[in-house]
Amino acid sequence: MKRQIIKLTLAVLAAVQLAACAPLMFGGVIGGAMVASDRRTAGIQLEDEGIEQRSASAIRENFGSKEHVNITSYNRQVLITGEVSSDTVRSQVEQLIGRVQNVRAVVNELVVGPASSAGDRANDVVLVAKVKASMVDSEDVFANVYKVVAERGTVYLMGRVTQREAKRATDVVRGVSGVKRVVRVFEYITEAELQAMQPKRNEESVKQTPVMSGSGVPVTTNQPVVTPIK
Repeated sequence: MKRQIIKLTLAVLAAVQLAACAPLMFGGVIGGAMVASDRRTAGIQLEDEGIEQRSASAIRENFGSKEHVNITSYNRQVLITGEVSSDTVRSQVEQLIGRVQNVRAVVNELVVGPASSAGDRANDVVLVAKVKASMVDSEDVFANVYKVVAERGTVYLMGRVTQREAKRATDVVRGVSGVKRVVRVFEYITEAELQAMQPKRNEESVKQTPVMSGSGVPVTTNQPVVTPIK
């Protein structure tokens, strides 16, 4: 019990520091740190940071602080979360981000309605920390492989994972207190691809793995596989 409390405390502190230090995060989007176990190349990780920064600047220039928009990029696929004032703005934001340099796909999860409160956003910070702590506590889930975003109790999971890893991570997240809904925004790889990836993880020349559907069939549109889980 004491060990779990220590883990959760450290995770909360990390999440709070991340939310405070990242200027590209509108309203407190929370993501995983750039670490050695990340399945993106170092170059793609830097490019994702650039996409987030360019997207954040575009939002500021076009909407100021009137809209609550969060931007998270993983492998050049952008997840947009938050709240906006109308369906028109929702579409405008998606189109704007789609034109940002090097973005290859956009997942628009914006909600039309009032912006979340400071309390809601603080709860989401804690929720991400709890999710990360639960992943760390699960010996068969590699927490650093996943990018975790929370919005009003909905948890979004991003990453390059196998079907087995996706199911296990989802099961863990669904068991975390406070999680209302889980949405998976994954790029699926095979077990063989995962095995082959291990010694090449730090090489810039790793071949791009195609996005796979839930049935293992290649997706030809370069769109991420988005799976809402109740």
